Order: sequence, then structure tokens, then C-alpha cells
Amino acid sequence: MLNEVKSRILSGNLSKNNDDLKLLVDTLNFKQKVERSLSLIDEAYSEYKDNLVVANSLGKDSVAVWDLAKKISPKIRGFIVTTRFKPKETIQFMQETVAKYPELIIFKSDVKIPDELYKTDPDKCCDLLKVIPVRQAIEEMNVKCWVTGLRCTEGRTRTDYLEVEERDTGLIKLNPILIWKEREVWQYLALNNVKVNRLYGEGYRSLGCAPCTIKTGEDNERAGRWFGTSKCGGECGIHTRPLKKT
Repeated sequence: MLNEVKSRILSGNLSKNNDDLKLLVDTLNFKQKVERSLSLIDEAYSEYKDNLVVANSLGKDSVAVWDLAKKISPKIRGFIVTTRFKPKETIQFMQETVAKYPELIIFKSDVKIPDELYKTDPDKCCDLLKVIPVRQAIEEMNVKCWVTGLRCTEGRTRTDYLEVEERDTGLIKLNPILIWKEREVWQYLALNNVKVNRLYGEGYRSLGCAPCTIKTGEDNERAGRWFGTSKCGGECGIHTRPLKKT
């Protein structure tokens, strides 16, 4: 599956057909989606080996993908990008996770930024504290295929992604749970006894930096991210900006 899709990507023949994704979202059952995700990761790991790395944001989707990846091979590595603004609960969960999985490498930017840059220029803040460390991780870990927890049902900004992409030349991006629904993520986590950040138990549906994340009752899972700014419900940039250094 992966080699076929990759060749279509490289030849420029892969159609971004959202209707096909919607069909998969609505017609495959939970078991079929899990099997599909495992197959994608397995084929990618067979091809890229140590050059395949999982991006673990410590959110519910990322920890589900991390668990799926570990079912394929305990040798699979990963990275975490953290910031100075992460909630204490997230920092604690990160420390617990890395203690269990030392193959998860933490990247963090200590660059000096203006006070409350997240208010005055949230795009710049995310670029400095999130995007640049991801670029560093990609380079230092010699990544040729990175695995994410993106889902096309998660919000308005995540409907045009594909399960296998090459948005940066020479860097394949694998989104193995792209067609999962939110409830299916929670079903997987429960069935596999995967621990999650305790902030979910307090009513958060999408986790980010403390000053930029609130609880909301809206249908959009990411509606509480960057609430009150032009980025409300949007993206930090790691999925929308170039990650390969040129």
C-alpha cells in the first residue's frame, strides 16, 4: 500500500479527493481502521527503518499513534516538542512518558521572545517555539518519514491532508489515523489501556500551551485552541510550513 501511494505522490498523480476520505471515515468500522493504521505504519517502517520517527505531541491522538507504532516495533523512535508555556499537567505527563520510553527525544527552544508574544503575534510565537524545534528534530534525527496523529475529522483546518504525503521534498509524512473519529481514538485508548494527559479528564478536547487553550462546548475539537485570536481553531504551523532545511 505505502509503496504504491508513495510512487503516486512522487509522480504527482495522487488526487486530493476529500470525498474518498469521507467515505473511508464513514464506512470502515473500528477494527478495519485499526488494521489499516497498523498496515500503514508497518509498511513505512519496513521501508524507512530508523529513519522513520513518530512526532508525539502528548495529545490523545499522538499517544494512540505511538502505541500503534510500538505494536509494529519497540525500536521505533520519536520526538516531543515542548514549550515554556505548556501546562504543568502536560509537563508531568511528558516526564512520565519519557521515563517509560527513553527513545522519545525532547526538543525545546529557549530563544528569547517578547512578553506575551502569544497574544500579539501567535503565529510568530508558534513558529519560534514549535516549528523551529520540529525542523531541528527532523534534521538531527535524520528523519525521512515522520508519523503524526492528524485526523481529518478533528477540525476545519485538517480536511485536506492525505494518509501519505510529501509536502517537503525528501520527507514523507504518514498520517495513519487520519480517518479515525474522536470516539474511535478514545475507544482504542481504553481497549489498550493507554494513559493520557489528565487534562482531558477536566474537559479539554485538544491540548496546547496554557495561555492559548481553553475548554469549549463546540463541535470543533480544536475550537479552544488560540481562542480569541486570528488563529482560533487553527494550526501551530508544523503541518503547514516547510520542515526541511534548504
